[in-house]
Amino acid sequence: MESYRWDLNLKVRLFGEGLFNLLFWMYFPFITVYFAQTLGVELAGLLMAVPPLFLLIGSLIGGSLADEIGRRPVMLVGTFAQGVLFLAFAFSTNAYVDYVTYIGIGFMGAIYKPASSAMVADLVPTEHLRDVFATFMASNNIGAVLGPILGAVLFFEHRQALLLGCAFVLFGYGVLLAALTRETRPGSPEKTVAKTFRTQGRSYAMILRDPLFRLYLIAGIFALIPIMQLDVYVPVYLIEQAPATFDVSNTILFGWLVAYNGLLFVVFIIPVTRVFRAWDERRVFLLSTFLAGFGTFLVAFSSNIWYLLVVTTVFTFGELIRSPVSQSFVSRYAPEASRGQYLAADTLQNTIGKFLAPVTVLASGFVSPIAVFTLILLSALIGMGLYANMFTRLTKEDE
Repeated sequence: MESYRWDLNLKVRLFGEGLFNLLFWMYFPFITVYFAQTLGVELAGLLMAVPPLFLLIGSLIGGSLADEIGRRPVMLVGTFAQGVLFLAFAFSTNAYVDYVTYIGIGFMGAIYKPASSAMVADLVPTEHLRDVFATFMASNNIGAVLGPILGAVLFFEHRQALLLGCAFVLFGYGVLLAALTRETRPGSPEKTVAKTFRTQGRSYAMILRDPLFRLYLIAGIFALIPIMQLDVYVPVYLIEQAPATFDVSNTILFGWLVAYNGLLFVVFIIPVTRVFRAWDERRVFLLSTFLAGFGTFLVAFSSNIWYLLVVTTVFTFGELIRSPVSQSFVSRYAPEASRGQYLAADTLQNTIGKFLAPVTVLASGFVSPIAVFTLILLSALIGMGLYANMFTRLTKEDE
């Protein structure tokens, strides 16, 4: 990639976020198990439904602040606040305090993220956004592959040391952000934090009244439901409902599929983004939604390990194609002065999708697995139809 795109701001963040994500994936996959052990399975199940709400609120607040007071101060506050909360988590001896700090870590991370994405969009020419976002995703997914392997030992046997490591990495990253990065927000900050909080509700209401962006969000919800099934219905189906195979146990089989999914992301996210660089966003969204939906639908027809590795490749490539383009599309579509808020509002589809995706598990108690997988495919087809309608309307507006 050309060096002008990778100025010091981006290099510092690529290094810092990549290192922290490695530590993040050492504890995140096991946090539900930890709370189930300390608070009980039933209570933990209820409590773990709360974090997505705080993630949404944090993202919306972070997006507004990034647009009004600047990217850099929001990122600094989010980084140092997470470091303090990790210290509290490490030294806590009460499970309820642990839960509150866990919620706080997610909340401050959500405040950080829109400012981080907006900074990329500020610095990178539109035609290169997909490549840069893909590079950040590849760095993050290295942690998603290696982190759980290391965390399986460290989280349960050396949890305090792991959490202290997260805190110190964040403090170190915060110092680098303060010393080496500059503000990239277009124009000069004009509003105070207090004024931003008073006006952000009206700002997001205006964004959601944008008919094309609203259609994009609804299409994204239907498109993401199939993508989310690897964490929702697919493990339920493979472990509890699918016929056992003679190759390996279905539990081990599912673990292999998750690891394979993460490995595909690390290896192929950048080359796939480059291959599809010449494709317009309409074709990318349609193809990715189809591959994710159809690939997940194919899981219903066999639990043979080699067959499942092939269909995992199909639906993973659907997600691979989509991921960098979704951020670049919003960055390009949003007005420059509202870029952070649009990127924050973009998280609505992910949050709502997470609430709706478990409907497949509920449906599995009443209908056959093939019917559930058909519903997943139907969700993808609806998403494709909505995307097609959105881009048709967008083309007419641009004419």
